[in-house]
Amino acid sequence: MNIEIVSGSPRQESVTYRIALFLQKNLQEKTPHNVNIIDVREWNFPTLQEEVYSSVAKTPQHYKPLAKRMFEANAFIIVTPEYNGSYTPSMKNLFDHFPKQMHKAFGIVTASTGSLGGIRASQQLQLLICALFGVPSPYMLVTPQVDKKFDKEGTLIDQSFSNTIHNFVSEFLWLAERLQLRDLN
Repeated sequence: MNIEIVSGSPRQESVTYRIALFLQKNLQEKTPHNVNIIDVREWNFPTLQEEVYSSVAKTPQHYKPLAKRMFEANAFIIVTPEYNGSYTPSMKNLFDHFPKQMHKAFGIVTASTGSLGGIRASQQLQLLICALFGVPSPYMLVTPQVDKKFDKEGTLIDQSFSNTIHNFVSEFLWLAERLQLRDLN
């Protein structure tokens, strides 16, 4: 199974990227799945005008490597900070270019340096995922004080958060693997 972790923060010193690194390492160590990170900072998408990409062949040449990953992904984990009560515009812009992620599992991870951990963004993401025809995992990873939980290399430094991570990963994998099995039958 191909799992793409979408790191949705456009900031160069993103603290939410730390969670993406941690989750990638964690999933690679504990599962046989192919797990990669799509970092919105690496793709310079224009604001969506009219064109959406419905296949790799119909994608401009410079976005084909990304299109291949988006279309071959069986599941996504979206990692985003909260921007004004929602997710980041750059992350939304990515999915606007690659809509209709039919029956793919989505894990929701939000973070902030504050005490609410991006809870409002998590609720907005549920609406977006349903609009993409994806299936949101009901167990979300809402991460308050992210800068005190993960270091810059993506290492968990607050061990009291490990059970929360374990529950998120377990529930996400359960959903993603069941949807993958359904698609194989």
